[in-house]
Amino acid sequence: DILAVAAAMQIIGASYVETMDTKGTDGSNVHLNGPATITGYFGGIGQPNHYPLKWLDEFLYYYTHYGVQQVLNINSGTVLLGYLLHKLGVDIEFKISVYMGNDNPYAALWTLLAARLFAREDGTTSLIGFNWSNSVNNETIEITAEVRKALGLEDIVRFEHHITETWKSIVRQPYDRTDELVELAGHVANISAKHEGGIPEVDSARAHPSDILDYFRDKAEIEVSGDMAALELNFLDKHDAVNRTARALTEKGLSFIAARNLHR
Repeated sequence: DILAVAAAMQIIGASYVETMDTKGTDGSNVHLNGPATITGYFGGIGQPNHYPLKWLDEFLYYYTHYGVQQVLNINSGTVLLGYLLHKLGVDIEFKISVYMGNDNPYAALWTLLAARLFAREDGTTSLIGFNWSNSVNNETIEITAEVRKALGLEDIVRFEHHITETWKSIVRQPYDRTDELVELAGHVANISAKHEGGIPEVDSARAHPSDILDYFRDKAEIEVSGDMAALELNFLDKHDAVNRTARALTEKGLSFIAARNLHR
């Protein structure tokens, strides 16, 4: 599906990143076994032992064969490799996943310092997106925004804030950060609103509410189970949540960038 997704994103003018197979839930930790050992992932989903190099090899394969440039990054070791690869001249770009657990200004500080340390002479860095943990408050984002600006990264590194989450298996519901985003958007630049779930009162009423564990199911298994239609509805619910946030920002006189080729 890589080429189809890439073509669709280019047609509508949206940014996107690829989640590679080497992502910590692929059997890299032989002592864990998916949801059955869920607490084992609390220390981070991980890229143990030689897996950072496996992640690097996988990126280079998709970079050279499909032109994939932007990927998800979930581990401090692969973050460093991403910095080094960019410094060496490979045009990799990545965003740090929410699974990395950045939830305070100090965690963000070392990440941004490293981005500046390994930046190219033109000031660019491979870090383009920084997902915050679901637990952060506005103060943490505001403080880190000052650091980001001081390091000259405000226009390069996008803060990514989860506004909604899947109804099941990831956060206590109802989870809805729309009002907090509206408060931030007037003075924190380069911040995106991520919608992983629908509007809570809508999502919760579905016969199949959105579930983060569905992200880890094989496409073939979903089709055989007959759940594809339900997951498509979950996906459309996310779009409704996005549009609600867009309306809230517009009502406050705030501008935003949507899919560039669909909206003027």
